[in-house]
Amino acid sequence: MINLFRLEKLQSKKLKYALIAIFILFVVVGTVLLKYYRDIFSSNTNLGDKTELYIHIPSGSDMQDVLRIFEESSCVKNLSSLQWVMEKKHYNESVKSGKYRIEEGVCNNDLVNLLRSGNQSPVKLTFNNTRTLEEFAGKIGKQIEADSLSILNFLKDEANLKPYGFNSATVIGLFIPNSYQVYWNMTPKSFTQRMYKEYVKFWNVDRMKKAAKLNLTPIEVSTLASIVDEETIKNDEKARVAGVYVNRLKRGIKLDADPTLKFAWGDFTMRRVLNKHKKIKSPYNTYKYGGLPPGPIRQASISGLNSVLNCENHKYIYFCASPEFNGYHIFARSLREHNKNAEKYQRALNKQRIFR
Repeated sequence: MINLFRLEKLQSKKLKYALIAIFILFVVVGTVLLKYYRDIFSSNTNLGDKTELYIHIPSGSDMQDVLRIFEESSCVKNLSSLQWVMEKKHYNESVKSGKYRIEEGVCNNDLVNLLRSGNQSPVKLTFNNTRTLEEFAGKIGKQIEADSLSILNFLKDEANLKPYGFNSATVIGLFIPNSYQVYWNMTPKSFTQRMYKEYVKFWNVDRMKKAAKLNLTPIEVSTLASIVDEETIKNDEKARVAGVYVNRLKRGIKLDADPTLKFAWGDFTMRRVLNKHKKIKSPYNTYKYGGLPPGPIRQASISGLNSVLNCENHKYIYFCASPEFNGYHIFARSLREHNKNAEKYQRALNKQRIFR
C-alpha cells in the first residue's frame, strides 16, 4: 500500500534539491556572466596621475606586439582580460598602426574598438631653420614612424621626385617650414605627398603672380630666399637684401653671395670669406657663375620667401655686414661706395682677430 506521507516527503525533498541546484546554477552562470561583463565593459586602464597617454603601434605589428606595448606602458590593469576581448573581437585580423590616445577608465571593449577602427591621434609635425637634406630627414625621423635614413633615401631618389617637379638639388624647397597635423605612421612617400599639398597651398595665385612679376619660378624664389635667410637674421632687413639680389639678377650681375660659397665648401661656420674660397669649382659658387645656383642652399623660411616676393624697390647693388657686428648691413649703389664699406668691415674683423 502506497504511503502518501512518505511520497509527499520524497517529492518535497526532490523539489528542494532541484531548487538548490537551480540556485547554484544561477549563481555559477551569474558569476560567469559577471566576469564576462567585467572583462568586456569594466574599466581596465590605470594611468596613475595622468588623464591620458599615447601608445605607438608600429607598422606590421600583430596582436602579441600590441599586448607587449600595453604591458610595457603599464597602463592596463588586467592584460589577460584585454587579450581575451581582443581574441573574441578578432583584433589580430585588423591591427592598424599609428598613435593612439588612451584615456583613464576605458573598458576593454572600447579600447579594442578604438584600435580596430584605426582612429589614431594626429602628431604635430614641426620643422624650420634647416640647412641640409640630411638634417631635415633627421628632424622628421624623430617625429614620425619612418626613420631618417628611409626619408633621406626617398628624397634623394630622382624617380621619386619627378612627379612633383623637383630634383635632389631643389627638393629642400618643397618643404615649407611650419607646424602640421599629420599621422605618425606616415611613410616617406605619404609624407612627401602631404607636404606637396601644403606646398601647392602656399603657392597660391597671389604668390605665383608676384613670382612671375619678378620673372622667377617658385623654386627660384626659394633658392633666392635661402640666400637671403643666410645673409641676415633680421626680418626687417630681408626685403632690402632681397631687393639687392633681384637688382643684380635683372642687370645680369653675378650674385657674389658669400653664403653660396659656404654651402659649396660645406662649412656654415665660416665667418670670413677669403679669395681662396672664391676659386672653388662648384655650380654654387656665385662669384664664378652668373644667375642663381642649382637650388636652395638651405630650407627657406616663410619670412625669407615673402621677403623675395615683396622685395624692396631700390637701386642698391651692393651690401656688406656692418662693422658694428649688430646683425645688420650697409648698402651701396656704387662699387666705390661698397669698397669703402667693405674696408671698414675688414678692419673690424681684423680688430676682432677673425681671420676665417
